[in-house]
Amino acid sequence: MGFYHAWHLIFGVVALLATFAIFALTVNGLVRRKLKLSLFLLGSYVVLHIVMAFRLAAAAPVDDQLISIERLAFAAGLINLVVITFLNPLREDRVPARYPAILQDFIVIGLLVLVATLVFQDKLLTTSAVSAVVLGFALQDTLGNAFAGLAIQSEKPFHVGHWIRVGEFEGRVAEVTWRATKLRTKSGNFVVVPNNIVSKEAITNYSEPATTLRVEVEVGASYLVSPGAVKSAIGEALANSSCVLKAPAPDVVLAAFDSSAINYRVRFWIDDFERDEAARDEVRTNIYYAFARHGIEIPWPIQVQYEREWVETDPRERMSERSRLLAGVDLFAGLDNETLAEMAAATRARTYGNDEAIVRQGDPGESMFIVGSGRAVVVLEPDRREVATIEAGGYFGEMSLLTGDPRTATVLARGDTLVFEINADLFRRLGATDPQTVERVGIAAAARRVELDKVRATAMGQAVADAPATFMERMRRFLRL
Repeated sequence: MGFYHAWHLIFGVVALLATFAIFALTVNGLVRRKLKLSLFLLGSYVVLHIVMAFRLAAAAPVDDQLISIERLAFAAGLINLVVITFLNPLREDRVPARYPAILQDFIVIGLLVLVATLVFQDKLLTTSAVSAVVLGFALQDTLGNAFAGLAIQSEKPFHVGHWIRVGEFEGRVAEVTWRATKLRTKSGNFVVVPNNIVSKEAITNYSEPATTLRVEVEVGASYLVSPGAVKSAIGEALANSSCVLKAPAPDVVLAAFDSSAINYRVRFWIDDFERDEAARDEVRTNIYYAFARHGIEIPWPIQVQYEREWVETDPRERMSERSRLLAGVDLFAGLDNETLAEMAAATRARTYGNDEAIVRQGDPGESMFIVGSGRAVVVLEPDRREVATIEAGGYFGEMSLLTGDPRTATVLARGDTLVFEINADLFRRLGATDPQTVERVGIAAAARRVELDKVRATAMGQAVADAPATFMERMRRFLRL
């Protein structure tokens, strides 16, 4: 029994101490977990070697089966130590992309089988081979999943964190084990898909080659509106959608002439597949409001008979309500009823959804807005700081109306907001017949401008704008008074 020389014991102790040293020095969680097996096997080898050495010294018989177990324990512990230490970074807590955990386990098992077959040729191996055949037939599904998992890790059709679809299952990859791939769905549930199913099904990876993803929605519009006008309104809706990427640019294509509508396919890009439902919701919502503002109808299905008694609002009552709204605006406090009625007839009603931009800072403009219902907030770019809230009956944009200046702030709707727009052409007509009326409006606007400029100058560190006299001169020149 020359195998049990003292230097065999020394070699086992050295391997055990080396394992302890690497275990203590490494910060890699995977290495520490795997080295626990080597510690157990090498420790078992040292203990068994000492026990059998004492039995041999006492001339006691030693079971050949126990000797085989001792040899295999040493081989397994040493192979596991070498493979795990060689393939993994010891000073980083990560698993190398080329050698995932499942592949490292296969390497350890393969080397152990190879060493056991070529070096340790005894009864234990014969028994193990027969047992392996029996277990192979009994566990063929489990082994199939294991080999499929190995193939997945080797080919890398996806990584942990990717959004994928496998057959009818869709979710973010949370884990790939020996047996299955675990997906976390958008509902927050886990779907565990056996690896042999993953290897057989077509895999759609939404996270590669890039995380950006093109999403589509369809909407129908009336045959009475030209495609150009519809596409322009949809473009406005896309511009108001925060989830839509500017590049690649979105586009709109005419998809079909259907029985009750012209169908348009809206194609746009988002930066995360997880937000695709929220992105579709935002775009559809903005399209609805954009269509409402531009008078574009989304037709009812032609198969449905829809009967309803439409109660038309009396136009005179509607104009009277707008006149009362205008009369409550301090800019128009001195105007007579006839002038207010003329202005009310020229206003245009526009509806905006929550967080839609009514005007944008820096854009050209020749109109002002009066809030009929809902609220609007004034924000300063680029940090989107809110500086004012305009309730129903309030107004904004009078500087652009009277002087043609670009918009000095962005105004966003809060909730469903109805505004009435008054453009500069109306004031040019009023100025041609009654310039004094327009002058009075300008004086009131100039006084309000002074107060607003003081607030804006304090907030942005800028100088106060035009003096009232300069402002009035610019107004007369713009409106051609």
